[in-house]
Amino acid sequence: MKQILPANRTKEITPFIVMEIMEKIRDMETNGVHVVHLEVGEPDFNAPECVRSAVSQAFECNETHYTHSLGDIRLRNAICQYYKETYGVNITPNRILVTSGTSPAMMLLFSALVNPGDEIIISNPHYACYPNFIKFAQGLPVRVDVQESEGFLYTPEAIAEKITPRTKGILINSPSNPTGNVMSKERMAEITALADSHDIVVISDEIYHGLVYSGKEHSILEITDHAFVFNGFSKLFAMTGLRLGYLIAPEYFIRPLQILQQNFFISSNSVIQIAGVAALKNAKKETEEMRMIYNQRRKYMIKRLRDMGFGITVEPTGAFYVFANAKHISMDSYALAVDILEKAHVGVTPGIDFGPNGEGYLRFSYANSMENIAEGMDRLEGYLDSKNLNVLF
Repeated sequence: MKQILPANRTKEITPFIVMEIMEKIRDMETNGVHVVHLEVGEPDFNAPECVRSAVSQAFECNETHYTHSLGDIRLRNAICQYYKETYGVNITPNRILVTSGTSPAMMLLFSALVNPGDEIIISNPHYACYPNFIKFAQGLPVRVDVQESEGFLYTPEAIAEKITPRTKGILINSPSNPTGNVMSKERMAEITALADSHDIVVISDEIYHGLVYSGKEHSILEITDHAFVFNGFSKLFAMTGLRLGYLIAPEYFIRPLQILQQNFFISSNSVIQIAGVAALKNAKKETEEMRMIYNQRRKYMIKRLRDMGFGITVEPTGAFYVFANAKHISMDSYALAVDILEKAHVGVTPGIDFGPNGEGYLRFSYANSMENIAEGMDRLEGYLDSKNLNVLF
């Protein structure tokens, strides 16, 4: 029988390199190699106690059936209350779609928003999966280079140069993956005004909100209701494996999203939605403790990397990443990351995973214990001491 070929659309999707690095590490660990994980954006903390308790109680109460396709009304109400308390904005439950993680929210939105050939503007570097979500919906990701000297932040002028008649939206991510930088409210307002002037929308990825160590993060909903918001529970609440996220949209756009949800996902996990209510209402003390520990790790990692010669022009103040300039070592970040893994047994993410403008950088995650971070920095320092830094890979 002739071999069946996969659909052409799959050829447009590039590998998620950090996942491939992680899988290589798992193979090494299976063979007894101890690797320090600084590659993955996953909290090392356990989910808050109130979340674990809520999961158990939900099972005891038989909360194991389909929910409303938009999400359990208790969770949607809790999200409304959270945005009111955190950002001073009023949203209603009928503007919220609860999803099994933030990734499905992205797939649903771009599927509902993008026609073939439509363009979505993204920063370069950017979260690795953004282009693939856009391309899978038959759209075109349009990259705007952002510079280390400016904290990797969008400028309205650079965005304006990329706007065409096919532009459908501008995607922002603050705090940012991979750079950890935070966008000011003033810059967000400038981008919103630019979008309004061209009748396009702003899409704000707010998954790292709550993880800011200097200043304050702002929701796009503080500026406009005519925007889309991605958020979820994986990062702030250390609930990565529980897969719970949500999308906030203008009310007029909810119905097409709901129809897609009904067909493709039916609803999010009923038990985990109850856990989400508990997280929003009762986990503030634990998330604040986690944030303080992240900040200690952040300061330590920045100092160690700078002492080793990595370039960090503007200190990251959000998420749990340091995006460090390694161009003095190599202009092939993937080869460098693999070499560090194989020789120093430290997992790091190559900058090329985040777009062409990320080449020459490495992303380090401090979502690990201080003990492990210190060990990783020591191993990295030993690796660099053993290398001729003038030789490119």
